[in-house]
Amino acid sequence: MSTRHHLGRRLIQLYAGLALYGASAALLLRAGLGMEPWGVLHQGLAKLTGLTIGVVSIIVGAAVLLLWIPLRQRPGLGTVSNVFAVGLAMDGTLALVPDAHSLVVRVPLLLAGIALNGVATGLYISARFGPGPRDGLMTGLHRRTGRSIRLMRTGIEVAVVVTGFLLGGTIGVGTVLYAVSIGPLAQLFLRVFAVPAASGGSTVVATATPEQVILRP
Repeated sequence: MSTRHHLGRRLIQLYAGLALYGASAALLLRAGLGMEPWGVLHQGLAKLTGLTIGVVSIIVGAAVLLLWIPLRQRPGLGTVSNVFAVGLAMDGTLALVPDAHSLVVRVPLLLAGIALNGVATGLYISARFGPGPRDGLMTGLHRRTGRSIRLMRTGIEVAVVVTGFLLGGTIGVGTVLYAVSIGPLAQLFLRVFAVPAASGGSTVVATATPEQVILRP
């Protein structure tokens, strides 16, 4: 694979993955059976401020990115793109998908949202343009404190879930199902969408270890 085609595939994977990630979060919201951890916080803040959940996601992502400065983390193209693309895709999907009231509709929406989130994760992480702001916060704290990524992720996600719930975010069976299934799904799709090395090497390949960042135990 030539370097140009290699880079083109990675860029397509990056932005397709980020768009699908936002769409998956929107489906989880429409299902109304529980959001993923950061989604609980975004939903709670949206209820508090009156802003759309996509705009809240962008603001929170930008705020988290500022925390990279004292942690001496370096953002990549994927990091900055994550801040804006996910929130925009989420609001766009919400404008197209109506509210669901029956469990006959809500359960399939939940399952589709979780599965799509796994696909999206595999796409954008495999593109290797840097972690998202929230994942980078966890890896930065891991490097600064010496604590395990698992501990950092668990601590931060418990904090955002509790805060989001107190603000009115939704915790439910979807939150639990997401927590137990996203790791295996992400691992599967990281293999499916793995990008082979470009002939002659690439000068823009990130050196992060996405499996450590994204996968739950």
